[in-house]
Amino acid sequence: MAHTFAIDEKYLTQTLVEMVQINSSNPMLTPGAPGEAALGAYIAQQMNALGLEVVTHDLGPNRVNVVGILQGKGGGRSLMLNGHMDTVGVKGMAEPFAATIRDGRLHGRGSQDMKASLAAMLAVVKALNDGGISLAGDLILTAVADEEYASIGTEDIVRHYHADAAIVTEPTDLALCRAHRGFIWYAVETTGRAAHGSRFADGIDAIMHMGRFLAELDQLEQELRARPAHELAGPPSLHASTIQGGTELSVYPDACRLEIERRSVPGESIEDATAEFQAIIDRLSAADPSFQATVAPFLGRGPFAVDADAPIVRALEQATFERMGSLPAHTGAPFWTDAAILAEAGIDTVIMGPVGAGLHSAAEWVDLRSVVDLAAILTGTAIDFCGGA
Repeated sequence: MAHTFAIDEKYLTQTLVEMVQINSSNPMLTPGAPGEAALGAYIAQQMNALGLEVVTHDLGPNRVNVVGILQGKGGGRSLMLNGHMDTVGVKGMAEPFAATIRDGRLHGRGSQDMKASLAAMLAVVKALNDGGISLAGDLILTAVADEEYASIGTEDIVRHYHADAAIVTEPTDLALCRAHRGFIWYAVETTGRAAHGSRFADGIDAIMHMGRFLAELDQLEQELRARPAHELAGPPSLHASTIQGGTELSVYPDACRLEIERRSVPGESIEDATAEFQAIIDRLSAADPSFQATVAPFLGRGPFAVDADAPIVRALEQATFERMGSLPAHTGAPFWTDAAILAEAGIDTVIMGPVGAGLHSAAEWVDLRSVVDLAAILTGTAIDFCGGA
């Protein structure tokens, strides 16, 4: 059944403009950047004005999460809306914080990724308030830090809050994203023996040995992409990211370090991926006892998937149909999002966000009509999922 409510488009646009005008670049990506504190204070102010129960969580110098809760009447399911406040840097952007509107598009850093979604989340509460609609279950808005780097924000959220379902409002062009790949960062180190370049009988070249590993790694990469792909997220993959080794031209290098990014799909584990790298090392060691190497993961984020029949998926589908007149496409993403953290915490999670382009580039923009549509879809989903009248 369709629900009667209205999105305050003027409020939504003005809120988005004011958010984009606040620099919230992540200091872990851009040294000296201000972080989320100023934007968090603005969002907390907006949440208070909407009558939410507001808590700001301090995560470190200028790093915050802001949570606003619209308490339900009771007896309904709880829903979390999640969006990150941090952005990447602004190098190459002429006017990153001008929030200029041209031809129905708002331009600026973070406009699509993802301040438009944060503004839409606030507009959901305003639509409920303006329409006199009370939810049965709680609606929890989480504006989080650090998604662009290490996701300390959503990691902290799941330590303090739980919900029956969540929508991560990352940009998806209004498609319903049900899966994405994870990633694991590895360090591979080969050990050689330093010696003068003239003393070939004494030296063991750690870089040459890493070359043997790289040749096998190339074969594994081709094999990964040939495996049966996940229906939405695609195949697993890997690439060699950085390499360091050697001290000077006339010395055999005694160490070499390679860093690898391995992209994983739903159903794969860190243990499985590590075993494949270890198998390469074992083969090379068996062929040449002088070959010594180690492999270890140093950061991993799991893949994400949610079932097509999950209640939150069905609610989001229905709300999209009511707003757009057609069901949303079900998609997967090759990149990682905070949805994986929420899913690992036992929260059924989906991803949906507005239309735009230029994420992490010098020309980022968001389509304002799609932001209004997103706010309406999220409102309808909250009423349906949480129960409202």
